[in-house]
Amino acid sequence: MLTKSGPVVSEICASHGDDRSRLMDIAMAIQSRLGCVDAEAVDVIAERTGAPRVDVDGLVSFYGFLSSAPTGKVVIRLCNDVIDEMQGAGEVATALEQELGIRAGETTSDGEFTLERASCIGMCDQAPAAMVNDVIVTDLKPESARALIRTLKKADGADDLRPLLVESPGDGNNGHELVNTMVRNNLRRSGEVLFAETNSGVALENAVAKSPEDVIAEVKAARLRGRGGAGFPTGMKWEFTRAAGGDRRYLICNADEGEPGTFKDRVLLTERPDLVFEGMTVGGYAIGAQEGIVYLRGEYAYLRAFLEDVLSRRRAAGLLGKNVAGKQGFDFDIRIQMGAGAYICGEETSLINSCEGLRGDPRNRPPFPAQQGYLGYPTSVNNVETLCCAARILERGASWFASIGSDGSSGTKALSISGDCKRPGVYEVPFGTPLRDMLELCGAGNTAAVQVGGPSGKMIGEEAFGRTICFDDLATGGALMVFDDTRDILEIVSRFMGFFVHESCGYCTPCRVGNVLLKERVDKVRAGQAQASDIDYLIELGQTVKTASRCGLGQTSPHPVLTTIENFRGAYESRLVQSVDGRLPSFDLREAVKESERLSGRRLDDSKV
Repeated sequence: MLTKSGPVVSEICASHGDDRSRLMDIAMAIQSRLGCVDAEAVDVIAERTGAPRVDVDGLVSFYGFLSSAPTGKVVIRLCNDVIDEMQGAGEVATALEQELGIRAGETTSDGEFTLERASCIGMCDQAPAAMVNDVIVTDLKPESARALIRTLKKADGADDLRPLLVESPGDGNNGHELVNTMVRNNLRRSGEVLFAETNSGVALENAVAKSPEDVIAEVKAARLRGRGGAGFPTGMKWEFTRAAGGDRRYLICNADEGEPGTFKDRVLLTERPDLVFEGMTVGGYAIGAQEGIVYLRGEYAYLRAFLEDVLSRRRAAGLLGKNVAGKQGFDFDIRIQMGAGAYICGEETSLINSCEGLRGDPRNRPPFPAQQGYLGYPTSVNNVETLCCAARILERGASWFASIGSDGSSGTKALSISGDCKRPGVYEVPFGTPLRDMLELCGAGNTAAVQVGGPSGKMIGEEAFGRTICFDDLATGGALMVFDDTRDILEIVSRFMGFFVHESCGYCTPCRVGNVLLKERVDKVRAGQAQASDIDYLIELGQTVKTASRCGLGQTSPHPVLTTIENFRGAYESRLVQSVDGRLPSFDLREAVKESERLSGRRLDDSKV
């Protein structure tokens, strides 16, 4: 028998056509309306959509923004990535807990507030930051956090919290009436490609004047490589997708930049949405797709209404829909698919599963997405920045694009820089720019280490600052995290490993268990309880996790350990204890056997300790 939530759930399912593949949208809508997706809601969803109940239940338990238990009317998600913690997120958390009278992970007794910690919300350039429902609050301090709670308590059930929380909107389109956020772009340097002035529609007109094969050839001639991190040639990916069998194809824009320290796609989506959508449409024409999907991370939900408005205007201008740009027979449209707080969905096969309304588990390959992707059809998954570059190539030409950058890396790169620097933000620079120049541009001083490429990248020291940003040297999806000489390298490594432990989908043992063991052993070194053999253990285990994990998360998650042992070995060796007569002086036998004594009911003879 249905309670009062049953009709609401049925209504939401019906509004999505009872479509099994739209389970993400259905679940998110129910979470928003009812504050949870409980057992009854799961039953109704399964019945209406024909999805197995276990699949619906698995979906709810997988994503961070979904909950089977009731959450507060106001959900506060405080970011706790490394950069936010460096800027004082711990003190902000204490202030929020004291003001609310709850701990992180709890809901107030009146059901008004839930306080949670978030792995990363894409605001490292203005940390500490938090999400209040869908409203972003930046540059928090303990006193402003307390004032925030007092303001929210006076909200009196307001549906839109933006008027209460946003006193001064950020720059550019952050101040647009459909956005109205305090987020700042912090666009510190514009280059020739991404943030230069562009003429909307020109790239698409040039594309449809060519054959799809010629568009792909143009992208290949420009030597465009994917900007998401892997660097796979974009023209080749499009060529594979077009050549795959079947009469339907899809193009997906990966806007799920969830790795701590990365936020450049946020600025592109805010200031260059037409360029993103134009690149998608060019790609759709090239591969023979009829539909494009923007997978927008849940943390950027505040941009959705604005992006939907841009799409509507493009449809009205004939740049989407039927016979796009006047090209008879070229029908292409774009929809936005919201994510729900899962870092693993940045991996392309996990993202495809999420688009289909499944858990974001990675798929086995082959088949590759270009062969069998979304709904089983050939699919090209491209990064936001990649698609912007593709549009500019069709606008200005392959030779123009290829003339920028270095020999093996053409074009420019948008870099998200955060941490110990005076000017954090987004910098667009030509490939081949030395890292040292970037540190000077962002105002970094006394820099001891730079994490290149987010936690899954590599940490390098001063001796490597002369190396260059490009695919053949310092390859990065876009993040540079700067640490000065006051930072504890091993604490950073421990936090990075904690992130991977939290974000692992749990499917394969090397990643699920191996990352936990790596973090435990790093913490053992930090505590001064390790020996030289523990470093050997970390290297061996890290290599095992890399080679035995089934997806990119597990294959790169040991990098914080492996690259710091390689480049900062002294940070480990300085914490090791020296053995005395084969025994560790810090070893407490009494403490070590305490649990065994409890279980056995026997006590160790003190004379033998």
